[in-house]
Amino acid sequence: MSRLPAGVLREAIVDVGAIEDNVRHLRRLTESEIIAVVKADGYGHGGVRSAVAALKGGATRLGVSDIAEAIALRRAGIDAPVVAWLHAPGASFAEAASLGVELGISSFEQLMQAAAAASADRPVGVHLKLETGLSRNGIAPSDQRVVFAEAARLERIGKLRVVALFSHLSNASAEDDLTALRAFEEGVALAASLGVAPRLRHLAATNAAIALPETRLGCVRIGIGMYGLSPYDGRSSADLGLRPAMTLRAAVAAVRRVPAGQGVSYGYDYRAPRDTTLALVPIGYADGVPRQASGAGPVAIGGRRLAVAGRIAMDQFVVDVGDAPVSVGDEVVLFGDPTLGAPAADDWAAAAGTINYEIVTRVGPRVPRRQVTA
Repeated sequence: MSRLPAGVLREAIVDVGAIEDNVRHLRRLTESEIIAVVKADGYGHGGVRSAVAALKGGATRLGVSDIAEAIALRRAGIDAPVVAWLHAPGASFAEAASLGVELGISSFEQLMQAAAAASADRPVGVHLKLETGLSRNGIAPSDQRVVFAEAARLERIGKLRVVALFSHLSNASAEDDLTALRAFEEGVALAASLGVAPRLRHLAATNAAIALPETRLGCVRIGIGMYGLSPYDGRSSADLGLRPAMTLRAAVAAVRRVPAGQGVSYGYDYRAPRDTTLALVPIGYADGVPRQASGAGPVAIGGRRLAVAGRIAMDQFVVDVGDAPVSVGDEVVLFGDPTLGAPAADDWAAAAGTINYEIVTRVGPRVPRRQVTA
């Protein structure tokens, strides 16, 4: 029976070697430049460690949501190109510009704010985002002519450097994504006619990068795939040649033998169907374990697949292990690499009615991350 180190209640093991290998694999598969997406603290895996591993795997750029995330990478000593694309209203771009952070631009106002952050010898790198049907941020088709013309002028006078044109896909269907591709291509052609013709264009994230080669455009943004998880229903990580990078586990904190009929956890949603042994697992919804998976979330103890008994509480949940031997300190794996016998993050997603992205990203700061290279 595997055990956690003495004094450890819970931990997430992050295999940076898996992240590196996944990026390398997806780079070969797509034959494209890789923008490694390390937003949300690297989907819960650690933004800096994920960025370093992705760059080792061949990524040429990093992508984050907001400027604070980009600045954190710079302060950690990462000097690779990084783009941040979601900005607070009225946000200052001065610090980002001084650190060489590239900015995703979704409006004329943001374009002018970026230009205002330039210095005499330092144009600001921008990625112009086009609205192509997702109905989120991005330059609306009706505004593109004005924005492109102004971007070309600002580039000529040394205020801006247009690094890329980009957009985002819905992944609703191949037909929807190809419609968005056509809208993007129209925007690219308009930009070129007005003097904006950057080398990079990026449209596809992991889903389309694998499934729709037409959308690769020589550069793709890889998020969930670099962490070894599949963006598809019905296709596993192993099917895609990916290896999950995170294993979430905890140590059994208490063992109790109870009689048939004994209620378990809040509300007694579960009552022991027979005389049985209960194992207390010290991790709960404060740590990101979804309460919606109460009574269903899978775990592995001693190689046996079991499920949460009753409600998941803030700090803990209970597992009915029957008559199997279990001791305080024994390892409980919530999710990891299913090829090694662990439940998958996808299993927890199914139990909670969500997606694997949320399962790994929501693992909270109270859970220590331990980096390994397998």
